Amino acid sequence: MTQFTLGWEEWLALPGLGLPAIRAKVDTGARTSALHAFAIEPFGSADKPMVRFAIHPDPADHDLEIICSAPLKDRREVTSSNGETELRFVIEAEVVMGERRWPIEITLTDRGSMAYRMLLGRSALLDDMIVSPTQRMQQPELSFDVYRALPRRHRAQRALRLAVLTREPNNYSTQRLIEAAETRGHTMEVIDTSRCYMNIRAVGGEVHYDGRRLPHYDAVIPRIGASITSYGTAVVRQFESMGTYCLSGSEGISVSRDKLHAHQVLARHRIGMPTTAFARSPKDSGNLVELVGGAPLVLKLLESSQGKGVVLAETPKAAESVISAFQGLKADFLVQSFVKEAAGEDIRCLVVGGKVVATMRRRGKPDDFRSNLHQGGTAEKVRISREEREVAIKAARAMKLDVAGVDLLRGADGPKVLEVNSSPGLEGIEKTSGKDIAGLIMEHIETKVAPKPPRSKSRTKRSAG
Repeated sequence: MTQFTLGWEEWLALPGLGLPAIRAKVDTGARTSALHAFAIEPFGSADKPMVRFAIHPDPADHDLEIICSAPLKDRREVTSSNGETELRFVIEAEVVMGERRWPIEITLTDRGSMAYRMLLGRSALLDDMIVSPTQRMQQPELSFDVYRALPRRHRAQRALRLAVLTREPNNYSTQRLIEAAETRGHTMEVIDTSRCYMNIRAVGGEVHYDGRRLPHYDAVIPRIGASITSYGTAVVRQFESMGTYCLSGSEGISVSRDKLHAHQVLARHRIGMPTTAFARSPKDSGNLVELVGGAPLVLKLLESSQGKGVVLAETPKAAESVISAFQGLKADFLVQSFVKEAAGEDIRCLVVGGKVVATMRRRGKPDDFRSNLHQGGTAEKVRISREEREVAIKAARAMKLDVAGVDLLRGADGPKVLEVNSSPGLEGIEKTSGKDIAGLIMEHIETKVAPKPPRSKSRTKRSAG
């Protein structure tokens, strides 16, 4: 049997996808083959699912954009060489290299920062094929010049199909997100989360609403109310499984809504927070008070929001009375140390895409230690320190949230995270900071699902992955 030799770098074609020339890295260390893809959109029927995507085949020419489509074979978790696991679409395509052509499985992923738009893994190699790791271009070379005969289009910002999951279509935050989307040429559909129902299957899963199957959205913005967190996160998970980018992921929503879990995550990431204790047995109430340093202390129901279910106990006797009352209601709660130096103030940091884009200081009413605006508090602009900025970003990242409202207290020994909100309201922060937060959120969504190419080739950094 004559062996078919490949170098570590080869040219190939994927004619079924309309790609006559792709420069690929041949990597036997990787099991799965991967093709650069963005703007990935599943479509078609449940029986014959398809996937459409775009690719810049030439890493040096971001104006050259090819739209491809193929039958959708599977959705599969793939772990990359840096240890990150990603759920990818899987297609099958015929690869042509020299005189040889054979079908292979290909996963779709964003390789925009890579020098090679395709990675040919070992599962794509046939029995008579060997790879020479010290040689390159053992098969006939191609050229990106073949694309010059193809229709070219200079890609403007793509119009996105968006949806917001909410039961409050007329509130300030929802209306501002709709306005920001439409201003930028996108479409936004408002969907009542509680009225969604799902068809769960391995390939071609669906979300239905009002008697119809919802189309594929480029992105979904979950604004899940606390009363339907469990069902709301199930809906978000379904969108995630279908390949839709969700501004707040199901995991981030679930963790941030569970105050106990959230504080355990913050502690695991060594993020400063008030001393926190939790117990179920009434016999441990005295020990709980001691664990947080005694009174005064704060008691919080695990499923509270907007300052509701939060009580300040100024004496040990008052603490025991409140604990007894909560336990009598069979309600789970946290006990936290009271940060006196915060003086009834906290700082809301709005984090978008790993950056603090706006901040405000909130003050409670004179007779209320809570600073929530919903409880009658006031807000004003504030400058935060570098440490506070880093803590807010770290907290959002720990919760796996692309957009988060991180509430900080200014303690004597540094900033302490009070709470991380997965659906932060926009009214207070926009009016106080004077910033277009809804617009910044839209910009972030665009970078995630329809990224613009770099302004100049000289600024593009490429790795050899």
